[in-house]
Amino acid sequence: MFHKEGGKIILIATTLTVALLLIADHFIELFWLKKAVEVLILLFLLLILQFFRNPKRDVAINDNHIIAPVDGKVVVIEEVFESEYFKDKRIQVSIFMSPINVHVTRYAVNGKVKFSKYHPGKYLVAWHPKASTENERTTVVIENRIFGEILYRQIAGALARRIINYAEEGMQVIQGTDAGFIKFGSRVDLFLPLGTKINVQLNEKAVGGKTIIAIK
Repeated sequence: MFHKEGGKIILIATTLTVALLLIADHFIELFWLKKAVEVLILLFLLLILQFFRNPKRDVAINDNHIIAPVDGKVVVIEEVFESEYFKDKRIQVSIFMSPINVHVTRYAVNGKVKFSKYHPGKYLVAWHPKASTENERTTVVIENRIFGEILYRQIAGALARRIINYAEEGMQVIQGTDAGFIKFGSRVDLFLPLGTKINVQLNEKAVGGKTIIAIK
């Protein structure tokens, strides 16, 4: 299954792949060179398809759990000052996505969207310390009945050039459902209340909609 955000790109890539294969077959006479070019063309299409995959995941909805919003590696767990919305100290948990990870963003909790804002910005590598405040990003706050207000931030990386955010203020959202998509390399930061019991460790691989980031 592929994500709807990839429909146009997948169509263009497939059309281009077919055209390039026909050109290679017609103009390249050396057998080994023709096959090498064909393999490279098919690998290009395969990379596009794997990037926009959207695996179906059965989410065990639980208001006592904050689940991973994306697939990737946990690269930050620390107490920080969140300056945009809360303007106080929070626990930041950051997940870095490589280009081979699933790039669907999922809601980490049930609740009501209290804040949703897009910020244009730079395209520093996603693990850069300043990426959270200087890169192109979206900030969303969801009010959950157990944890209170939870903030997550989609951050563009060096390759990402478009962030898709479905959250709108006033919406009621369901844990594990699609919250957006980040195209080509990125990171998501979670900002949780102090005292939240973190259930993951640094460098742990998280699975969006499955891995429990924190528990009450």
